[in-house]
Amino acid sequence: MYKIIATTTFGLEAITAKELKALGYEDLVVENGKVTFEGDEMDIAICNIHLRTAERVFIKMAEFKATSFEELFQGTKSVDWGELIPIDGKMHVIGKSVKSQLHSVPDCQGIVKKAVVEKMKEKYNASWFSEEGPVYKIEVSILKDLVTLSVDTSGVGLHKRGYRENAGEAPLKETLAAALVLLTKFDGSRQLIDPFCGSGTIVIEAAMIAKNMAPGLKRNFVSETWPSMDKEIWQQVREGAKAAINSKEFKIQGSDIEGRVLRTAINNAEKAGVSNYVNFQKLPMQSVSSKKKNGLIITNPSYGERLGEVEEIKVLYKEFSAM
Repeated sequence: MYKIIATTTFGLEAITAKELKALGYEDLVVENGKVTFEGDEMDIAICNIHLRTAERVFIKMAEFKATSFEELFQGTKSVDWGELIPIDGKMHVIGKSVKSQLHSVPDCQGIVKKAVVEKMKEKYNASWFSEEGPVYKIEVSILKDLVTLSVDTSGVGLHKRGYRENAGEAPLKETLAAALVLLTKFDGSRQLIDPFCGSGTIVIEAAMIAKNMAPGLKRNFVSETWPSMDKEIWQQVREGAKAAINSKEFKIQGSDIEGRVLRTAINNAEKAGVSNYVNFQKLPMQSVSSKKKNGLIITNPSYGERLGEVEEIKVLYKEFSAM
């Protein structure tokens, strides 16, 4: 069993924890920007493929106090890295340090890499490593002198679903768009409108949620290449996710005044596999309407000087409140 960390955007921890509970996980430890729990190889696959609001899924390798480079080195070297990383594993170390005596991140990264290599030399009785095999990204995170060592199982961030071509001028991350939809408990039974849909992220994420379509079905993950991860497990999880897609019928409405981004939205919806459940129109926000009495508006409107003049935005928001 592993200690698994699902990292998330600050403020979304409760939503990510709720997702994990819905997937059957218990004994969750919810902290700032992450949720920790126990699981195995199948759970790593499940979380990578199914979680909508998590940013990445890590395996937690160790946690210890360190106020000197020697303590960091020895703490890192005490971990049995060879249990996860093969002799040809390509190791990258990334880091961050907050309110800690060891504040030089590049130095910490170098110490951790050196300690891992020394441990691997002992494990495999080798003097050097080719590092031409599967990738293992090790993260050293130091908060108030508490070191957490973890290995990234996701690779590219989980907000990269595999369907978005171009983000548009003010992109909303897929993970945040999914969080907005999950907060409304949208399930396809009510009308949903996004009058500033841009490249369609909110509309597409809402359709995927209503269809119970796992967000990671159309992409790969770095841990799939690891020898310790059974490829049949990933195949099994993907097949289960495909079988769980429901037969609901609905139409989510997205509109924007920019024809260019709407073309991107249409392409994105097709790539995501939800084009039959969404409708995009070139309309100003003032012309958006619905015959249904009850529904939802979820949107990411213009909100900064970079996107338009302040006075124009003030008028836009006033008109938006009258919808």
